Amino acid sequence: MNNIQKLYISELDALAKEISLYRDEKNLWILTGDIKNSPGNLCLHIIGNLKHFWGNIIGGTGYVRERDKEFSDKNISRDELLKGIEETKIVLNNIFENLSEEDQQKPYPEDFFGKGSNVAFVTARLISHLSYHLGQINYHRRITEG
Repeated sequence: MNNIQKLYISELDALAKEISLYRDEKNLWILTGDIKNSPGNLCLHIIGNLKHFWGNIIGGTGYVRERDKEFSDKNISRDELLKGIEETKIVLNNIFENLSEEDQQKPYPEDFFGKGSNVAFVTARLISHLSYHLGQINYHRRITEG
């Protein structure tokens, strides 16, 4: 397992821990203050983001992203969220096991991240996106559950 792969898996493990730490599962779906996205929706968004940009685009998994549902679905069980995180880890592990240093320097197949972005840039961009939302979830949990 390379260092970038370890970082992704570590952040996904931290996401699973945050979701598990909610004492009241209903709090995964509440909004408070100026917070616009619930932790449950952020979790779905992280899963969808990684399964699309890594799984489908790099790994060719055929995953079809429904981004709007990442934010509109509600009251998905904690177990289902945790299952989605585990599935995402499997997808990433499978891809990283076959991703060479040369592959990291290749152009990313989509222009979503800017024309000329390579896989290494997108790798960094997606981990920062994951970490950003993980911090939001942690903050929400501490506000709502003390």
